[in-house]
Amino acid sequence: MSTQGGERAVEIKQLQKKAAGIRSLIVEMLQKAGSGHPGGSLSASDVLTCLFFKVMRHDCAAPDSPDRDRFHMSKGHCCPLLYALLAECGYFSREELWSLRKAGALLQGHPDVKTPGVNVASGSLGQGLSVSLGMALAGKMDNRDYRVYCLLGDGEIQEGNVWEGAMGAAHFKCDNICAILDYNRFQIDGKVDDIMRLEPLADKWGAFGWHVMSIDGHDFPQILAAFAEAETVKGKPSIIIAHTTKGKGVSFMENVLDFHGRAPTQEEAAIALKELDDVC
Repeated sequence: MSTQGGERAVEIKQLQKKAAGIRSLIVEMLQKAGSGHPGGSLSASDVLTCLFFKVMRHDCAAPDSPDRDRFHMSKGHCCPLLYALLAECGYFSREELWSLRKAGALLQGHPDVKTPGVNVASGSLGQGLSVSLGMALAGKMDNRDYRVYCLLGDGEIQEGNVWEGAMGAAHFKCDNICAILDYNRFQIDGKVDDIMRLEPLADKWGAFGWHVMSIDGHDFPQILAAFAEAETVKGKPSIIIAHTTKGKGVSFMENVLDFHGRAPTQEEAAIALKELDDVC
């Protein structure tokens, strides 16, 4: 193995361990809160770990820097993932995670602008891509080179407002925006295909004028390559369709609908944390 290849392997291993640690924080904070959404938080952990720790330009010491890259979590109910990432990046202490969903706490059940590192409140599904488009257009108008990343849920993109944002981003040639679709194929009422089928999904985004990449959302080399490719695209927005597993990393949560919005019990959390610790 070449020196470069060896360094890459070490980097991937470090990101995998970091993602397992993020998942552990998600499980622990949800168990302490007694409510919340583990399934979609866990499914997107690998993609966002790569984004926050390798790809995105941001600094907890300058959270409002006009040149920072922006991230918007459109599927706001999966904020435990965002909070874990922000804590590990130094935006606030890890101890704040244990106050999740408590009245008056810094970390509410959906992202709020009072939380360091959160640009715009979210939680009302379908609006995030349009919000991200606004940030991307502002960057173009201000001649700033920051990029905007937006995490979408697959059930969420059944909403029409998403496609209005998609049309707008392509029309205005917003090559500084990269959407990420957490395609775990489950939503609150069941399997996405049973509620409202999305396929042919890549063709739809392509028809709307987007540069489309379909990847395994748990394969770290694929994730990093997709983000790198998105940065090279000119004249159109990009979307990474990340095929993921609901509840990824915790065996008894994987592809189990109940864990879309049910926090683990203390006993379940102990089992989950043991599994994740073995990865670390």
